[in-house]
Amino acid sequence: MNPVKIKENVYWVGAVDWNLRSFHGYRTPFGSTYNAYLIVDEKIALVDTVKRSFAEELLERIGQVIEPAKIDYLISNHAEMDHSGALSRLQKLAPNATIIATERGQKALTRHYQSDWPFRTVKTGDTLDLGKRQLAFVEVPMVHWPESMVTYSPHDRILFSNDAFGQHIATSRRFDDEVGWEIVHEQAAKYYANIVMPFANPVQKALDAVGGLDLDVIAPSHGILWRSHIDRIAAAYHSWANAEAELKALVIYDTMWGSTEKMAKAIGEGIADEGVEARLFNLTLSDHSEIIRHVLDAKAILVGSPTLNNGMFPTVAAFLTYLRGLKPRKKIGAVFGSHGWAGGATKAIARELEGAHIELVEPELKVPFVPDGDDLRQCTALGKTIAQKINAS
Repeated sequence: MNPVKIKENVYWVGAVDWNLRSFHGYRTPFGSTYNAYLIVDEKIALVDTVKRSFAEELLERIGQVIEPAKIDYLISNHAEMDHSGALSRLQKLAPNATIIATERGQKALTRHYQSDWPFRTVKTGDTLDLGKRQLAFVEVPMVHWPESMVTYSPHDRILFSNDAFGQHIATSRRFDDEVGWEIVHEQAAKYYANIVMPFANPVQKALDAVGGLDLDVIAPSHGILWRSHIDRIAAAYHSWANAEAELKALVIYDTMWGSTEKMAKAIGEGIADEGVEARLFNLTLSDHSEIIRHVLDAKAILVGSPTLNNGMFPTVAAFLTYLRGLKPRKKIGAVFGSHGWAGGATKAIARELEGAHIELVEPELKVPFVPDGDDLRQCTALGKTIAQKINAS
């Protein structure tokens, strides 16, 4: 794949990882990209690099535009190794290049690569003169690492947005209008839910900090570039950062001999009867990161498990650990489960949901052995109650 011209003398020179299937435990069935951007002016700047194993791909694309040795500045928006992995290689090829990073970025890169590189640290409001262009920097700490920043080129009306507005999707297309809003938006939602959701307050501050910029292109570090749906993805980010929810409830469970699944289905029917969307996920069959994408815009999360060894089923425990780390906001929830001679699962689930700051609005619903007609009616009633609370919110 050749470099892709974004604006005059601004090129995408990154790498496409067609075979990536897991990213920090987040399933990536469509692969990803590591986006790097070359700006050619009186001075030449490279915004971010790629994962180390893709360094040759990066250098090949840069080489189709200029000699890598001519690069004057290596701008590191983010020190994580999928963005900075090729810095060592570039520093050797362009030994006179200065690395631009935040103060925390310099510390992180120095720690990661154990190298004495030439740095210039920047903070919000600082600029870098390339000739026709004055690049501006805005620190966005905890979106999603403490050292993160974004880079803005007013001349080109491009925001190099780091991990904000990204997606994990590999394609030979580079722009949103070439792929389609529905596809890119769905992957952006999944990306936000699994990576950015714990940092909602910093995201809101970052949106405020870059709000009002004159933009033709948002160029994130992963996935597709935005040029046709900038207002729509910005509005989506505001909605996600504010934890705005749809009329939707998730029923998330696992089952041993089918009893908990019967309860889950009855609860789902009760939710749907009240006009609220119900989505059921069996944790043995469903991927955690896909469920979390729906947690992003659901109002309620109901979790069920059979009791095993006086506790939760292992798949339920693993999911709740993942959920708790992502810190979902403004959610209500409920707990249900089946058990044999002794319970324990529902109390353990309740502790985890409360630890995730999910408001439990109903007592635990427990059924011994196999649910009968009365038990299933209680499950349906629980679903109705949750749906009514959603409708009233």
